Amino acid sequence: MITAEVTVDELAVLMKKAAGITVDPQELKQAAESPFDSFGLDSLGLLGIVGELENRYGLSFPPDSERCRSPREFLDLVNSTLKAGA
Repeated sequence: MITAEVTVDELAVLMKKAAGITVDPQELKQAAESPFDSFGLDSLGLLGIVGELENRYGLSFPPDSERCRSPREFLDLVNSTLKAGA
């Protein structure tokens, strides 16, 4: 079972790497309930982040992962998937 957890700081790095969007991790933490588009991230960028995480952990994430609307929703889904090891 994988015990890793993706943090807000890691999400900010992934947003830069996969979508070219620079976000201050502190701002991301404070606005975790805000929609991704308020940070300039669209569903294609989120799909890139999902791909990065799938490659990193060797897992397939749920098909609706790229439909998450906020950083909090996305991190909750990703981390619950990692904990389940599915």
